[in-house]
Amino acid sequence: MKNKLSDLNDHLFAQLERLSDEDLTPEQIEQESKRGEAIVNVAEQIIRNADLTFKAATFVATHGDRYRPALSGLIGKSVTAEAEE
Repeated sequence: MKNKLSDLNDHLFAQLERLSDEDLTPEQIEQESKRGEAIVNVAEQIIRNADLTFKAATFVATHGDRYRPALSGLIGKSVTAEAEE
């Protein structure tokens, strides 16, 4: 299973290819359309989560490590803040 944010494009393009298959029956198109809507809904949540994580990391980078404990659930421990140097 691919779980990296960079893998999201692969999933989205794979669905686009399935939707573009000209051999699909109307029922299959309907099914793929529903699958596509579900994928888009999940993708939007993943993107929102990534945006929130980026904003938290930017906040720590701008304002320093003193805020890291409050945001550790979002950014983990791998982000370093150089703003306090």
